[in-house]
Amino acid sequence: MEFSNMMASLMSHPELLLLVLAPLFFVCIAAEWWFIRQSQSLPQTARYVLPEAACNIGLAAMHQVTDILAGLLIAKVYLYFFGWRLFDIELSIASFAALLIAQDFCYYWFHRASHRVRWMWAAHVVHHSSENMNLLTAFRQSLMYPLAGMWLFWLPLVVIGFDPSWVVFAVLLNLGLQFFVHTQAVDKLGPLEWIFNTPSHHRVHHGRNPEYIDKNYAGVLIIWDKLFGTFEKEIAPVNYGITKPVNSFNPLVVSFAEWRDMFKEVSASGLSLSERWALLFAPPQAQQINARQMDGLQTDTQQVKHEQDKPVEDFTSQ
Repeated sequence: MEFSNMMASLMSHPELLLLVLAPLFFVCIAAEWWFIRQSQSLPQTARYVLPEAACNIGLAAMHQVTDILAGLLIAKVYLYFFGWRLFDIELSIASFAALLIAQDFCYYWFHRASHRVRWMWAAHVVHHSSENMNLLTAFRQSLMYPLAGMWLFWLPLVVIGFDPSWVVFAVLLNLGLQFFVHTQAVDKLGPLEWIFNTPSHHRVHHGRNPEYIDKNYAGVLIIWDKLFGTFEKEIAPVNYGITKPVNSFNPLVVSFAEWRDMFKEVSASGLSLSERWALLFAPPQAQQINARQMDGLQTDTQQVKHEQDKPVEDFTSQ
């Protein structure tokens, strides 16, 4: 079968990709769990904790159900805009490679926006709220991504002329590949570190160390971080988690904690329209960080995950 026919057949049902990959994911999780039990060198943050493991699987299940339901509407939106496409792009090895690179570029900006816009951070914080780092951490996904606007970042690809089913396939493939960077069992990977997102690069991204906050947004290619000034090497040991801990293994609490806080703040009396807007869409709020909660991190006013620029950006109301 020619490449175009084979890929067209696979892409006609892109939603099945993660189901096809699921057995591989669970085999890798089991292998990592066994390796960690045998290893004396990995930190405690690599371990599997049963309540958290159950929470992660619950979050993944809720995310998948929501994605399927929301996808029914989003597919109609994509098809509408596909009718206004700029080019008619035929599926080939070259066009598929171009799509993967373009989608990875869009993913970088989605991911960066998810750390710099509080509305989007309210969904994405779910992924960062664990204080451990292992392959099952990749399962921590938010059911609120459709409301947060993740799908908007793939819309330009549809308008350019990539078939919506190809775009969805590229998105899911990108996310599937990212599963493998959520581990502490793999050290640095030599020359691969120059171009690709690796476990080392992604460990930095999950850190709440001040120097690691808002770094390494890459999906598959780390080149975007190097081009746009958000790259940081893994040097100091990573302190995983967020600077405003959720402290819960309840998937519903984890999913909605930041939305609850955000809407509580925005509905407070006495705020101007611009202040309310900032509470929704400005970067996550800078605050005093409790030294005990932060396991010894600096206790003066710091960036709450995720603030990267200095001086610290803050809400208009503060």
